[in-house]
Amino acid sequence: MPNIRPSSDLRNNYNEISEFCHKYNEPMYITKNGQEDLAVMSIETYEKIIGKFELYTLIDEGINSMKVEEVRPFRDALSDIQKDL
Repeated sequence: MPNIRPSSDLRNNYNEISEFCHKYNEPMYITKNGQEDLAVMSIETYEKIIGKFELYTLIDEGINSMKVEEVRPFRDALSDIQKDL
């Protein structure tokens, strides 16, 4: 279940919010005037999410390249790499 707090808690309870985000490695949702506004998370959690996004993007690019046959056999690529060593 998401942890939701009002925006005033960022000012009044920053340390508590920071501790939560670091302890549970998940975002805390901040509302403004009762409406969704922000998601706050630790740097570690942010970097993990971004890393996954970048990996999924690379995998998707590879799959798309395979679909349009813009790839070459692994053995050919490995042979080229070994020539450069």
